[in-house]
Amino acid sequence: MSKAMQEPTFLILTALADRPLHGYGIITDVQRISDGRVRLRAGTLYAALDRLQADGLVAADREEVVDGRLRRYYRLTEDGAAALAAEVDRLRRRAEVAARRLAALPFPHGSTSPA
Repeated sequence: MSKAMQEPTFLILTALADRPLHGYGIITDVQRISDGRVRLRAGTLYAALDRLQADGLVAADREEVVDGRLRRYYRLTEDGAAALAAEVDRLRRRAEVAARRLAALPFPHGSTSPA
């Protein structure tokens, strides 16, 4: 049984599943994916990227200089895609259980008491 993935890790890997991104691109995509609920700070992101690289889930893709500043792009690795797919499957199974149980309730969804 695999351990649940932390939400920031899940969101970073999800952002990189689309295409290689640089740090600011990851930050903005994570914010968009989470509907603004998760706002990564640069220090938090780069610490997470270092850990994810050490775990083999992401890799440096390329570097470019923009306005005199180095921009490093990161990409999802095959192991990262497998880890993300496993987490999606884990979340989907839990959501299906919750949906079945909600459907069996004697009152409409969203209500806290019988109709």
